[in-house]
Amino acid sequence: MKLLHIDSSPLAANSVSRQLTRAIVAQWVASHPGTAVEHLDLAVNAPSHLDLQSLGFRLGPNPAGLDEAQQRENLISEQLVSQFLAADVVVVGAPMYNFSVPTQLKAWIDRIAQAGRTFRYTATGPEGLARGKTVIIASTRGGLYGDEAVADHQESYLLTVFGFLGVTDVRIVRAEGLAMGDAPRAKAIADAQRAIAEHTSADDTDAVLVN
Repeated sequence: MKLLHIDSSPLAANSVSRQLTRAIVAQWVASHPGTAVEHLDLAVNAPSHLDLQSLGFRLGPNPAGLDEAQQRENLISEQLVSQFLAADVVVVGAPMYNFSVPTQLKAWIDRIAQAGRTFRYTATGPEGLARGKTVIIASTRGGLYGDEAVADHQESYLLTVFGFLGVTDVRIVRAEGLAMGDAPRAKAIADAQRAIAEHTSADDTDAVLVN
């Protein structure tokens, strides 16, 4: 089993999402011995946002007809989508920034959402091609938003994206109210730690959308 561990917060040791992803990965490995873990730190090594050089993916690391800049950007996209497709489990640290996700995480999503690789269009509509994965999202928020808040373009966006790519087992470990004082922060982290135990158990094979 391969696990891809993704962090996107630039806050280093002060990041709660990083604290939660470490705990998720540690408990998953403990419950699933033999899991191979690969860490992708988007705050340290984020792909550039799509532009004229990187927009328009080509299959393979060095397809013909591309100039040097296009080849370089295409190689980045190819490495990221291949890494995502190879993973059985993906753990994503996703703090809420201005009601959405960090720009680094959005840049990664734009690189892996590739027609013909992770989804395709059919006569009956789009079809996700990244099936059979488990995605666990460590969602952190300064305020309180709940499950269906109008201002939430973070969890709702990630659920939409991974669902579009064919992932049906998406689990959310949420810690919110982190900026509302010491007691709410401590409670949010403790609640999230309990949710981690539920979502990483070797017996947990069903999709859990939000906890």
